[in-house]
Amino acid sequence: MQEASLNNLVRTLFYILLFYYIFKFVARLLLPVLAQKVVEKANQQMEDKFRQHQQQSQQQATSTSPEKSKEVVGEYIDFEEVD
Repeated sequence: MQEASLNNLVRTLFYILLFYYIFKFVARLLLPVLAQKVVEKANQQMEDKFRQHQQQSQQQATSTSPEKSKEVVGEYIDFEEVD
């Protein structure tokens, strides 16, 4: 069984600090690129949904617009109010 020694403690702290600074350095390099990719993907998805919504509304507008019949029912009479 190993006993805890000052040498092992210092070595462990060194490894922890080393990994911390390596992670911090890599994160500074990669996080801006990853964030840009996420924003671009979200923007693309929003554009796609917007186009789909526009196409659906155009299809509904053309398919649901009733045809106006121009049947002559009678003549128009303008009534005036009498005092």
